[in-house]
Amino acid sequence: MKTFRLFPTVLLGLVAPLALSAGPAPKPPARTEVIFVNPEKFTDVKDSDFATDKGRDDILDRLRTFIVDRAEVVLPAGQKLTITFTDIDLAGEFEPWRGAQFGDVRIVKAIYPPAFKFSYQVADEAGQKVKSGEENIRDMAFDMRMTFDRQDSLHYEKDILGDWIRGTLRAPKK
Repeated sequence: MKTFRLFPTVLLGLVAPLALSAGPAPKPPARTEVIFVNPEKFTDVKDSDFATDKGRDDILDRLRTFIVDRAEVVLPAGQKLTITFTDIDLAGEFEPWRGAQFGDVRIVKAIYPPAFKFSYQVADEAGQKVKSGEENIRDMAFDMRMTFDRQDSLHYEKDILGDWIRGTLRAPKK
């Protein structure tokens, strides 16, 4: 009887290393490319009043990941998106007159709306342009948005870009 109880454990011990050695299944290439042109010249992609390149790059990576994840869901099969940002202004500002203790606190008020300037192109499998355009988005009522993840410091920006992705990239209903 004990032989049968040990058999599944022994079998798993032999098969599991084989399954792990194969490695994870290869991920298909992303159908979305996000490009930031001269991000050091963007209006405001700062992590504090005394901005760092590392902080800026972290913010841009978080936006890139969000855009790629959302676009993959709504892009019609076989299409690829290339989106090129030329300027970003995050919601809020660092107000230096508040003193040193607020140097890394972004003050979000209606007078500091987020803005995005970018161009985009959607191409089919053959590389032929399906749609393209230039956008200059500034949401003056951003602070009225009902965003889900208020713990995310980029929740306004992600909500605005998510709306654009859903409204622009989704395949038209037939």
